[in-house]
Amino acid sequence: MINSINRRLSLEELEGQRWPEPTPDATSLVKAVHALRARPIGSLTVEELRRMIGQNVGVPILLPLALEILRNTAPAQAEGGFYDDDLLSAVLTVNPATWVRSPQFAQELKCIVASLRDVSPYIESDIQAFQRALPDDL
Repeated sequence: MINSINRRLSLEELEGQRWPEPTPDATSLVKAVHALRARPIGSLTVEELRRMIGQNVGVPILLPLALEILRNTAPAQAEGGFYDDDLLSAVLTVNPATWVRSPQFAQELKCIVASLRDVSPYIESDIQAFQRALPDDL
């Protein structure tokens, strides 16, 4: 699926929805999320993906990008010992309904998680919550 998403397009373009400009008194987080929605998704950094997914913005589009990054980085991270990753935490803690709608992503995340050793207690807690939230048939 991720190969079919044009990474040169923004969330606004891909979703076909432009949010109104934030009010002058909006928080810096709100302003940042608005700005990130207008950027091409392929230009988003790991930290920006984490922020967007953590704020539940554009998850159906951004989740495959995040899983791709985790798939490519988790094995090397796992070899380095103690693993604590903000992007992984953001992905593990998305709304559990996401995994029902996208079981292929849940399966991919299960494989990524299975490759990890010596994770931080925070990540371990997120992994356990993710696994408990999965339907029995996943």
